[in-house]
Amino acid sequence: MPKTAAPFRAAIMQIEPQWIDYNGHLNMAYYNVMFDRAIDQLWLELGIGPTYKQERNGSTFTAECHVRYLREIHLGDPVQILVWLLAADDKRLHTFEEMRHAAEGWLSATSENMSLHMDMNVRRVAPFPPDIQQRIAEVANAHSALPRPAGIGRHVAMPLKQ
Repeated sequence: MPKTAAPFRAAIMQIEPQWIDYNGHLNMAYYNVMFDRAIDQLWLELGIGPTYKQERNGSTFTAECHVRYLREIHLGDPVQILVWLLAADDKRLHTFEEMRHAAEGWLSATSENMSLHMDMNVRRVAPFPPDIQQRIAEVANAHSALPRPAGIGRHVAMPLKQ
């Protein structure tokens, strides 16, 4: 994986017709599908994709996810997801994703996630192997030089009355 300071850019994706709900826009569940597909692309670059699961019996599980829906996406809109690896330790990955209209650049949604590394032999959280920790550290270090995107650390709450 290049050690660039740019966020990871997933391949441009298309909205599938069955994902459009009765409101005429992308159903909320499919935002998560698209975010997950982008994370899978980054995981391949980090060496923790399906081959890692098959050969080393390790994987990741999402422990927490916070999605913000900011602007509707419709059928025919090309989508690109940018991913920041905000932080990592020996067992966890903290990521932030932006879903953008691929042609016009506007922000549709964000997703902030905490993923856990799993030893699939016992289905328990376990440290990443040293070679994988090194790859993750390189990307996290490069991404730490980037400006932080708006929306990191948000939580669900009613606005405070003033």
